Amino acid sequence: MSENTPLVRWFADLRASDVAEVGGKNASLGEMYSRLSTAGVRVPNGFALTAYAYREALAAAGAEAKLRTVLDRLAITDIAALARAGAAARRIVYEATGTATLRAAIANAYAELAREYGPDVAVAVRSSATAEDLPEASFAGQHESYLNIVGEEDLFEACRRCFASLFTDRAIVYRVNNGFDHFKVALSVGVMKMIRADAAASGVIFTLDTESGFRDVVFITGSYGLGENVVQGAVDPDEFYVHKPSFRAGHRAVLRRTLGSKQLTMGLAPGHFGATTRNLPTEAAKRLRFCLKDEEVLALAAAALAIEAHYSAQAGHPQPMDIEWAKDGEGGALFIVQARPETVAARKRAGRLDTYTLQTRGPVLVTGRAVGEKIATGVVRVVTSAKDLEIFRPGEVLVAAATNPDWEPVMKTAGAIVTDHGGRTCHAAIVARELGVPAVVGAGVATAALHTGDTVTVSCADGEVGTVYAGALAFEVSHVDAAALPLPKTPIMVNLGNPDLAIKTAMLPSAGVGLARMEFIINEHIGVHPMALVHPEKVSDAERSRISELSRNDPSPQAFFIRELAEGIGTIAAAFHPRPVIVRLSDFKSNEYAALLGGSAFEPKEANPMLGFRGAARYAHPAYAEGFALECAALLRVRREMGLTNLLVMVPFCRRVDEAKTVLAEMARHGLRRGEDGLEIYVMCEIPNNVIQIDAFSEVFDGFSIGSNDLTQLTLGVDRDSDIVAFDFDERDPGMLEMLRLAVTGAARNHRKVGICGEAPANYPEIAAFLARLGIGSISVNPASLLRTLAIVHDAEQTASAT
Repeated sequence: MSENTPLVRWFADLRASDVAEVGGKNASLGEMYSRLSTAGVRVPNGFALTAYAYREALAAAGAEAKLRTVLDRLAITDIAALARAGAAARRIVYEATGTATLRAAIANAYAELAREYGPDVAVAVRSSATAEDLPEASFAGQHESYLNIVGEEDLFEACRRCFASLFTDRAIVYRVNNGFDHFKVALSVGVMKMIRADAAASGVIFTLDTESGFRDVVFITGSYGLGENVVQGAVDPDEFYVHKPSFRAGHRAVLRRTLGSKQLTMGLAPGHFGATTRNLPTEAAKRLRFCLKDEEVLALAAAALAIEAHYSAQAGHPQPMDIEWAKDGEGGALFIVQARPETVAARKRAGRLDTYTLQTRGPVLVTGRAVGEKIATGVVRVVTSAKDLEIFRPGEVLVAAATNPDWEPVMKTAGAIVTDHGGRTCHAAIVARELGVPAVVGAGVATAALHTGDTVTVSCADGEVGTVYAGALAFEVSHVDAAALPLPKTPIMVNLGNPDLAIKTAMLPSAGVGLARMEFIINEHIGVHPMALVHPEKVSDAERSRISELSRNDPSPQAFFIRELAEGIGTIAAAFHPRPVIVRLSDFKSNEYAALLGGSAFEPKEANPMLGFRGAARYAHPAYAEGFALECAALLRVRREMGLTNLLVMVPFCRRVDEAKTVLAEMARHGLRRGEDGLEIYVMCEIPNNVIQIDAFSEVFDGFSIGSNDLTQLTLGVDRDSDIVAFDFDERDPGMLEMLRLAVTGAARNHRKVGICGEAPANYPEIAAFLARLGIGSISVNPASLLRTLAIVHDAEQTASAT
C-alpha cells in the first residue's frame, strides 16, 4: 500500500469535500466536528477507515474479478439469485479485508480514541459509501452499522463486516436501479464514540416540512432508545415543529407538537461481539409523555439551523438537511450523529400546484399519518414476510406492520403503502416520498383491518391525516402553474381553521388568512369547555378524570388549553408568515359549547342559540370571562413568545358599540392592546347594526370583515339553518347588495380596512364583480374556491377597467 495515502483519517481533519476518500457520511461528520463545534453542534469524536483502505485490500486479494463473476448478468428481480449473489459478494469482501495492515491501523486509532474517552471506550461502527448522500442519491439504510463495540478485536471484526455490507442485497438493487457502477462505489468505515441513546432517546430532524417542502420550519421526530425504530417505522414517534424566522429573531418556542405512541424502545443486548439490539415494550408512563423537553427541542433546532446555514453557504444556495440526533443516557447531552442534504422534498418544483380531490367518500377503514398529498386506488396485498413479496403485483397497495430496506424493489412498484407503525420520517415514508407514492403510516390496525384482495382508496390529500377508504373512489387531479396564474389587484385570502392543512394551504397563491376559526381548534384539538378547565370541580368525576388525562403533560388544565390553542393558531400564523392571519375569537353557540367535554355544566339552554349567548356578548360576561382569559393568553403567546405578530384578532357577532368597547377593555386587561406591537383588531360585520353604525364602530376597530352568511340571515330574516326557508337565503338580493355597498363604502369613508370572508364571491361571480367594482380591500374564501375566485375577480377587474 502507498505510504502517502492514509488508511485512517480523523474527523478533525475531514471536510465535506472528502467524499471520494471517506464517503458522504464520514465527510459530513468531519465537516461538522471540525467546523461547527463553535456553533453549538456537538458531534462525537472518531475516525474513518478510508476508501483507499478498502480498495487496496480488495486489490491485494484479487477480489474485483471474483466479484464481477458473481455480479455479472445478475437479475435483481430474481430474489433467490440476488440472495445467493449478495452472500457470495459479502464473503469475498470480508475475507479480503482481514489483513494485518488493516488490523494494526484500526488498533492504533482505537488506542488514540481511548486516550480521549478512557480505556475500553465503546464505539459505533458505521458504513459510509463514496457515492452516499449526493443530491441525486440517498444510500441511507443500505449498509450495516454496529453498536457498542468495545476492544480492538471486536472493532476489527465490525469493520470487516461493514466493508462487506457494501454488497447487501438492498445495496446491490439500489445501485442497479439508480445507475451506479458497483465497482466505482467504495466503502469507508466510520468509528465514533458510542452515544448511549439506548438509555435515552434519538430521532431525525428535517430543516423543512417533509410533505410540502415548506422551508420555514424545522421538523423534529424522536422516540426512546436507539434511532433505528424511528428510521424503520417500528414506532410512532413524537413530532415537533420550530418556526425558523421567529427562532432566528430570538423567539424560543416550540411551534407545534404531536405525542407519538413510541410503542417500543430499542436497547442493547450482549452479543458474541459488541452488542446486538433488542426491542422491548416502552413503559406505559413513558409513552404518555414526550421524549424531549422544550429546551431540548430548541437546542436541536438551533443545531439544525447552524448545520443548514453552513451547508447552504458551501452549496451557494439554500440546502435543506436531513439530520440524525441522539441523546446520551449517560450524561444527557444531545449529539448530532449524521447530516446529509435532503434529497426529495427540496426538489419539488416551485410554483407547481398538483391538487388531488376526492369526488366521493366511502366507508373509512383506517387512518394514520399522511405521506405525500396524492390519492391512489388499488388492490390490497398484506405483506408479512418475504414470501408475500414474491407474489406482489405492480400497482397493488402494500400493507404491512412496517417496511425495511430489503423491500425497496417491490415498494417501487406499489400503488400505495400503508403501515401499522411509523412516523413521517420512517423508512416507508422516506421511500414513498422519494417514489411519489401516497402512504399512510402509523395506521395502527392496518394489517388487521385491510385484507389481501380488497379494493381500497388511499387518500393523503386532506392534510396530516391519511385515510384508507373501502372501494375504488373517484378522484380528480389538477395541475396548476402558480407563476402563470393571473392575479387580481384585489387581495384574495383564504378561510382556514384546521392547523393540519395550514402548510399545504399556505403554498397556494393567497394574500393570507382572512378568517381563522378559533372554535375549530378548540373543538378538534382540545375538545374541552374552557370553563371546565378553570373550574373542574363543577364537572362530573368522569369528565374530571378525562381532563386530567388530557392535561397530564402540562402544569395545569388551563396551561393545556393555552398551549394547545396557541400551537394550533401559531401553526397557521407561521405557515403564512409574514402574510396577515386574522383569527376570530371563539364563536360557538351555547348548544355547541355545551357539546364540549364538561360544557353542559356551564351553558344555558336557549330556544334560538343562533341569536343568543354568542360572540362578543360572552367575553366579559361572568359566565365565560375566565374562559375568555385563556383565549387571550393563547393569542398573547403566539404574538409575544412565538413572535408571530402577523397574527391579527377579530371580534365576532358584536351587537353594539358599547359592547365592543367592553370587549376591547377586557382584551387589554389580558395583554392584547390594540396598536401595541402592531396588533390590529377587527370586527365581523355581520349584524345590520354594524353597517348602520359603521362610523361609530370605525372609531373602535381597525377594520371589518363582512360575514355574508349571518349578514344575509339577519338582513333577510332567514334562518340559515332551516331547510324550509332556504330558498329565501340569497346574497344576491337587492337589499343584501345595498348592505354590502354600505359596508364597503362606509369603511372606506373612515379609512378602515374592509374585506369579506363568506363564500358568496366564490359562489356567485356577479357578487365578486360587484365587490371588486366597489373597491373592497380583500376577499377571503375556502381553499377549494381560491383558484376559481382568483380568476373570477381578475376577470371582473378587467371588465370594470374596460368600461
